[in-house]
Amino acid sequence: MDISSLPDLLGYGDLDRHGVTRHRLDRLVDEGSYERIAAGLFLRAGIVDDSTAAWMAIATKKPGATICLLSALAMHELTDEIPTRTDIAIPRGGQPLVIQRAPITWHRFDAATFGIGRIEHPLPSGLTIGLYSPERTIIDIFRLRHEWGSDLAVGALKRWLRERGNSPATLLALAEQFPKARPALQNALEILL
Repeated sequence: MDISSLPDLLGYGDLDRHGVTRHRLDRLVDEGSYERIAAGLFLRAGIVDDSTAAWMAIATKKPGATICLLSALAMHELTDEIPTRTDIAIPRGGQPLVIQRAPITWHRFDAATFGIGRIEHPLPSGLTIGLYSPERTIIDIFRLRHEWGSDLAVGALKRWLRERGNSPATLLALAEQFPKARPALQNALEILL
């Protein structure tokens, strides 16, 4: 069998469709052609970095999971800090996925507001992973400023305000749904504007 005809991402449920046995998959892993990225999920070796492989595993196994907090700030270029771990949010009550390829910090957010400001970020193999919008991320950083610090929150807000087309009114309207964040966010906006 020519492995070039196999997809980059293989799960145990895909094996029959592609004519691959578990024994053959084990050999492909032993040969270094594929790597295990999560329980029952394998990726062609060397096509992406470890963080992207971890995101692909999360997108496949936990489709509702969403990149948040410092990781989302960095992706939206709202901070100079380089995250050493990927911050991933899941709804409260959900179980995190065990990922060994890259460091992940799991956060549990309220299910009632979980989908607010959630967009999709493209990944290889046609996958997408959730990513909180810049506005939602700023609100979350203000909401959790006791953990992340006010400097990070205000710095991200300053950068966001400098970008053309961003409206403080839109940000405050979204913040209405997060009562713990709104007062601090409104105070920061009053000082900065």
